[in-house]
Amino acid sequence: MLESQKVRALAPEMDSLKMGMGWTTDDLEKPQILVEATAGDSHPGSAHLLSLSEIARNAADVAGGKAARYFATDICDGIAQGHDGINYSLASRETIANLIEIHAKASGFDAGIFLSGCDKSVPAQLMAIGRLNMPAIMVPGGVMDAGPDMLTLEQIGAYSAMHRRGEISDEQFRYYKHHACPSCGACSFMGTASTMQIMAESLGLTLPGAALMSATSANLRAMAEHAGTQAVELARRGLRARDIVTRKSFENAIMVHAAISGSSNCLIHIPAIAREFEIPLDARIFDTMHRGARYLLNIRPAGKWPAQFFWLAGGVPRVMEEIKSKLHLDALTVTGKTLGENLESLKKSGFFEACEEGLARSGIQREDVIRPFTMPLGNDGAIAVLYGNLAPQGAVVKHSAVPRAMWKAALRARPFDSEEEAIDAILKRRIQPGDAVIIRYEGPRGSGMPEMFYTTEAIASDPVLAASIALITDGRFSGASKGPAIGHVSPEAASGGPIALVEEGDLIELDIAARRLEITGIAGKPLTPAEVETVFAARREKLPPWKTKYTRGVLKTFCENAAPPMDGAWTN
Repeated sequence: MLESQKVRALAPEMDSLKMGMGWTTDDLEKPQILVEATAGDSHPGSAHLLSLSEIARNAADVAGGKAARYFATDICDGIAQGHDGINYSLASRETIANLIEIHAKASGFDAGIFLSGCDKSVPAQLMAIGRLNMPAIMVPGGVMDAGPDMLTLEQIGAYSAMHRRGEISDEQFRYYKHHACPSCGACSFMGTASTMQIMAESLGLTLPGAALMSATSANLRAMAEHAGTQAVELARRGLRARDIVTRKSFENAIMVHAAISGSSNCLIHIPAIAREFEIPLDARIFDTMHRGARYLLNIRPAGKWPAQFFWLAGGVPRVMEEIKSKLHLDALTVTGKTLGENLESLKKSGFFEACEEGLARSGIQREDVIRPFTMPLGNDGAIAVLYGNLAPQGAVVKHSAVPRAMWKAALRARPFDSEEEAIDAILKRRIQPGDAVIIRYEGPRGSGMPEMFYTTEAIASDPVLAASIALITDGRFSGASKGPAIGHVSPEAASGGPIALVEEGDLIELDIAARRLEITGIAGKPLTPAEVETVFAARREKLPPWKTKYTRGVLKTFCENAAPPMDGAWTN
């Protein structure tokens, strides 16, 4: 018996109430499909999802189901940047997942269609899918085109820092701001939004080739229609999310992440998603699987091209074709077929040729965007997890975006207890080559784990600092960040981690190749590890207990209950 019919038998008012919405008696007997979208006027990544959810709903109805629309709108990290709004960003992931759970459990559904496209909405929906374990299919919301001269949003942070230093005029800066987002869709670079769309496909929860289509294209509308039809088929077959997503699926996704130099935020989201699928996994697996992995994607911020060219170069299927020898081709997907079978079907259907026709009109070759396996941009993935007495439980660096000169460095600590203090020091040139800018109390329990985007952009926009300092934080970074940025330091300062004990002038050794992040001296004087620990023990005795500044609401709940950054910052 369908889940909807089991619940219907227990709730005598259900028929009456659904017929009050215009349902017919026939509709009550059909497979009932939840259409869950983050549609809303919140930002470009969600502004177009209402029309796509309508297409998916209608397709499900035509296929013999009865679909119902629900909405859990997300926020935009870009709009939330620069003020306290960014503290709500990671907490919004938990809130959206919880609301979807409520939607699904308050009424009986037989399958779900999930539409989202941005930083927290995609991982939130993936978490909800794993938690609910219902037949489910995702429709990623696609990507926007770049602006004039291939202008993309991640450049605005650097232009802002240049403007504040007087290096560009008010008019220039205004032009950049007003032309960076020409349409709806995820921002056109390999940030967290683009990365998580790709992760959804890599896990097998979208139709093949769904991730990062042009958000305004007929192809994406057709994908939404196909997903509506497939959702009804999944309901009839009873093929649930955990039947599809296994340990092999997550390993496939991590190998794709290495190939695309994906966002470091993925190391927060993938463990949280895996937990909902009841698969033990933490961020440390990224370091293991990235070692020796081929990095192929020449997309911003680490590469040259806007993300609009990713799908035209063949998208996720092309990346998977290149790294096929490293994937579990027997992993199941929402098509009901294996990953390997899907790739063979795409080759026979002319999918890759159709993509490349569009790319050719831009005068770009596929190999310019997605390099062949034999000609990678790098041979050691994109992510490293560092350990040492500054980060006993680990810290994350996207080494593909770090200048080689900064892979090994001896640095002086410049600690700040908030991002605002740090960025002021950078812009006023109080930070010098050889400094390690430390921003603490910005982890999940400190302030909600906001992004340090403007700080990284201020550093990246200064060629001298970008090649000579490091940024170390228990917070996180935008997927657009580049440069020597080390985040997710665990334990975080608010939990009494060693990062809370660092003082001005302490010596820090960074060695990315050796995966080390160590305090090697105090107040400019080199010391043995035992001597450093003795000093830290004395400092710890004087460290006041952390008390959250939030006295009510979402952030109080999140900060009091969030898991460590390296575990995924999920909440119980």
